[in-house]
Amino acid sequence: MYTKKVFRAKDLAKWTRFETIFFIVFITAFVSAYYFFELSWLKIPWTPLALIGTAVAFVIGFQNNSAYGRIWEARKIWGGIVNTSRTFGMYVQDMVTNEYAINKVEESVLKNEIKTLTYRHIAWMTALRHAMRVGKPWETVVKEKTNKEWNAIVSPPEWKSGLESDLKPYLTEAEISQIMEKGNKQTALLYLQSKHLRALKEKGIIWEFSFLELESLLQELFALQGKSERIKNFPYPRQFATLNHYFMWIFVVLLPLAIVPQFAEIGADIAASNNTLGKVFIWLAIPFYVAVAWIFHTMERIGRTGENPFEGSANDVPISTIARGIEIDLRQNLGEAKADIPEQFPVIYDTQM
Repeated sequence: MYTKKVFRAKDLAKWTRFETIFFIVFITAFVSAYYFFELSWLKIPWTPLALIGTAVAFVIGFQNNSAYGRIWEARKIWGGIVNTSRTFGMYVQDMVTNEYAINKVEESVLKNEIKTLTYRHIAWMTALRHAMRVGKPWETVVKEKTNKEWNAIVSPPEWKSGLESDLKPYLTEAEISQIMEKGNKQTALLYLQSKHLRALKEKGIIWEFSFLELESLLQELFALQGKSERIKNFPYPRQFATLNHYFMWIFVVLLPLAIVPQFAEIGADIAASNNTLGKVFIWLAIPFYVAVAWIFHTMERIGRTGENPFEGSANDVPISTIARGIEIDLRQNLGEAKADIPEQFPVIYDTQM
């Protein structure tokens, strides 16, 4: 899916509210213990903590860049599917003719062949988007509490319907039965497409040169499918994702040991001229800590959110919308009535699916 509007501050605050509450409670408890029990010995120097923070910042930056790269690559792949699909639809309509046919067939037969090839391509896109939405063990973002709340409101259509029922408008019962037996259903559909094209070529309904052009488009679809499956089936390296998550929490937990004593020392200096302000100055460590911890945690979480661009979260590539858009284009070019063409998936809370 893809959120069209700018991510507003209140949305971000709501998305991270549980962690923010934890940071507030954690630092308030630490400052209270430090202040009331006079734990001035409970501190560490800034230098080692600064080194940890620098290392964590570098790893988070690397993670975010890598995650964005995966999202952008996925978007380019599905952009390629858009272009190749439109080209395929155009070629089929112009290359399936009686011009080189051994035995001429009626125009209605040609139109039926064009429709069958076009519908099978739509079925391929349907099977591919369903395969991209299948959960993987490393896809854990949608299982987080705030993301579950979001997915209860906005979720991919593939979570609400099965592949077999979604294929029924485009394939015969025999084809569906054959496809559902295969492990990789989208690959099986391209095999069927190739066999159909060969059968038409042998009848002369498709010229040999046209057959080669159409086969090259199937080859391109195989390449795009493989690229999409590569991103889906190969996770962001866990040694980076998991350790970075732990490093971030180590930094966040250790941070009060340096920031609170620092504010206490500043407060002691202020007390020389303003005793009241000096005594309470240590409590200003709370908002400063919350701000630093929240920034580190949120940046790390943003990176995790972008690791798997087909998982089903709010910022994924909107493959359902893309596939439906292609279907609408192809069926309009077949000359179908508007009432017979499915509508685009709705945009809910400015989010495409």
